[in-house]
Amino acid sequence: MEFKEELNKPIFKTVSEIADSLNYPTFVVGGWVRDLLLERKREVEDIDFVCIGSGITLAENIAEELGNSATLKIFKNFGTAMISFKGENYEFVGARKESYRRDSRKPIVEDGTLEDDQNRRDFTINAMAIQLNSENFGNFLDPFNGKEDLKNKIIKTPLDPNTTFSDDPLRMMRAIRFANQLNFNIENKTLKAIKNNAERLEIISKERITDELNKIIMCDKPSNGFKLLFNTNLLHQFFNEMCKLQGVEKINNHSHKDNFFHTLEVLDNICKNSDDLWLRWAAILHDIAKPQTKKYEEGIGWTFHAHEFIGSKMVKGIFKKLKLPLNHKMEFVKKMVALHLRPIVLAQDIVTDSAVRRLLFDAGDDIDKLMMLCDADITSKNPNKVKKYLANFKLVRKKLKEVEEKDRIRNFQPPVDGNEIMQLFKIKSGKQIGDLKKLIKDAILDGLVKNNKQDALIFLEKKATELNIEKK
Repeated sequence: MEFKEELNKPIFKTVSEIADSLNYPTFVVGGWVRDLLLERKREVEDIDFVCIGSGITLAENIAEELGNSATLKIFKNFGTAMISFKGENYEFVGARKESYRRDSRKPIVEDGTLEDDQNRRDFTINAMAIQLNSENFGNFLDPFNGKEDLKNKIIKTPLDPNTTFSDDPLRMMRAIRFANQLNFNIENKTLKAIKNNAERLEIISKERITDELNKIIMCDKPSNGFKLLFNTNLLHQFFNEMCKLQGVEKINNHSHKDNFFHTLEVLDNICKNSDDLWLRWAAILHDIAKPQTKKYEEGIGWTFHAHEFIGSKMVKGIFKKLKLPLNHKMEFVKKMVALHLRPIVLAQDIVTDSAVRRLLFDAGDDIDKLMMLCDADITSKNPNKVKKYLANFKLVRKKLKEVEEKDRIRNFQPPVDGNEIMQLFKIKSGKQIGDLKKLIKDAILDGLVKNNKQDALIFLEKKATELNIEKK
């Protein structure tokens, strides 16, 4: 089987010519070959090349041929090199065989044959190769029938899966990620080996685990990946807080919903409308505190009081543990978790301008994403209940728009700042300034004062008199 026509990208011609000049048998391998056979569009061209020889020497010669617009990075410790060229990345490595120590995923590497290199690949669908040397240009090599596994939509390892996963436990996460991305099934023997080796994940850095997790979260339907992570016990190794959501308790014929599967429904719902990774994380964490706030109350049933506030406080610890960014992205997730019940409460009651102003103030520019999360949170199987909630949210959205146009509350700052208060009353910075600023803010949000400086100053002078603060 030949793929000469498919190899019309200029990089393949360049690699072919340089490989011939060095007398290195050279192949394009891995994901590029897989996606070529799947006719799957790649967002970024990351192409892996293997040669029988020095991958670094091959890369150095190719970078020189590509000229100044090519950036070469060499990783001597790993015997690999990366070229970045016109928005594409090319990785080069010499064929090698690997052996592992039980307590480390860092392999002992030796030069090897192409067969050795294909043996060390994670899955059969990633072990296919196409030769690039002019004499055999386009020849397809498929020692483990990866093409057949692609056709049958199967993820399995080239060699014994227990060895494959014990050697490099991150491959277990990758198996689930590929199954989720490609909508494939994991072969039974391979799936069983993931369960058997789940605890080996402890030797993998959190950064690498989370990188794979985020790729699962960014799938069209990440719930499939999370179910696999849970059922194989992988999720328990690094995200036990989410595992605790699973299960249903029943007292006096009253049971609560399974919050693990509810969370996955909310996540899938969000994914239909947004590819924002951090909004997807907000969906994952919105009910994360329900296990510790769960309480059965006679005559009421199951309650989860304050789970949104406690959940918001948990976000930082989870982000820290998973090596997620502790910056504005984390703050956004905290905000979404803290506020996710507010629009639902508004939808249940008569919507007052004051409540809407406070929601607008607290959510700021993220109000639309918050409403999207609330829509996604409706997972009832009762169509009448769903219809009622959506109609109420429509009313909340209308009210949000009206109040925003009238009062300009979103991201507003009180029209009189602390410096002006100090000058007006000749008082020093301190608690009094904060108290007066809060009084102005609350009065505007409650609709007692219009959001302008003149009305705010009149209100401020009146309040100052009540507090025995004289204007100097």
